[in-house]
Amino acid sequence: MSIRGKTTETSAPQRDLLGLTLTQLEAWFKELGEPAYRARQVYNWIYKHLVTDFAAMSNLPLSLRERLAREATIGQVIVRSEQRSKDDRTRKILLELADGRLIESVLMLYPPLGGSSARATVCVSSQAGCAFGCTFCATGQMGFERHLSAGEIVAQVLHFARELRAAPWRARGLPGSQPIDHITNLVFMGMGEPLHNYDNVIHALRILNSAEGFNLGARHMTISTVGLPHGIRRLSQEGLQVNLAISLHAPNDELRAQTMPVNRKYPLAEVLAACQDYIAATRRQITFEYVLLAGVNDSPACAHQLGELLSPLKQYAHVNCIPVNKTAADYRPPGPEVIRRFRDILFEHGVSNSVRAERGDDIAAACGQLRTRFVAQQRIALAHHSRPEPEPVHPQ
Repeated sequence: MSIRGKTTETSAPQRDLLGLTLTQLEAWFKELGEPAYRARQVYNWIYKHLVTDFAAMSNLPLSLRERLAREATIGQVIVRSEQRSKDDRTRKILLELADGRLIESVLMLYPPLGGSSARATVCVSSQAGCAFGCTFCATGQMGFERHLSAGEIVAQVLHFARELRAAPWRARGLPGSQPIDHITNLVFMGMGEPLHNYDNVIHALRILNSAEGFNLGARHMTISTVGLPHGIRRLSQEGLQVNLAISLHAPNDELRAQTMPVNRKYPLAEVLAACQDYIAATRRQITFEYVLLAGVNDSPACAHQLGELLSPLKQYAHVNCIPVNKTAADYRPPGPEVIRRFRDILFEHGVSNSVRAERGDDIAAACGQLRTRFVAQQRIALAHHSRPEPEPVHPQ
């Protein structure tokens, strides 16, 4: 066995250190008979130096490194597939978890424009599959498999953090711009419903937000939800200044229920009431995501209904208009004139809004698309008595 450590058939399950806060790691080291400062050293190696190999932790005694290799792991994921957009601003990976489940993560790179700084945003999955079945979402068409652990969520962020540390990104066509070598933002907009996996998601956020660890500011993190009222209210009491985004996608219950089955259980009135409570508790703006489906929810009448629905929230509501990505469902994005008219009507109602630029269309960047393609290819390969070889994650 290498010092990096692998689980064998006869060994006990290894402790995933990525799922532990510093306090929890210190408690575990106490159980091992080690002083607390050793835990802080390990935490520093994982989150500041971004190592994946216990052998690299040079200020730890060799005996402790060997023990950690036997009893612990720094995430257990295998990269099954990786794709990059033509402009290298969107990178998507398909990860295989320890039990063989497949999830996706995306790194989106934004050059410095105007007065803004360059950004590196990781879009993470919170579940394998999803239980909520939105018809325009490739993940929603898979069904629910299981929740991800906090460590499996953290591992997605650290994968891209190591990648940028090893090879900082510089925007093509912008000579003189500063390269970016670290993660600046995190969004829970990948596979799964974050508030359905509430405890693990919040635990992962606290680990990544920890000043002693990864130290990513809470205001640079966004949780996107289909609108689970109890989860929205719980989030308002966490004391975390994370951003909240609601997947709305329709201005009335009848239309929303056609594409989002969750609306039958939690109609818009209940979702908006929870949003009012969230705003009262946090005084923070909520982003309402609205996927524009040509001929379905992009009419002027829909825009007026949406404006009337959200105008009572005043400055605390912002609509993110998102032209739909093509998935297995039979939807198409509206044209630019339709989008412009939709946005103008929202402005007439005093509702601020923006339109999301499409990212990574050439690499199937919308959540669930890469996994869907990979599984189909895998089935073909298995039919021919072969299987794609995994690409192991190596220490950076």
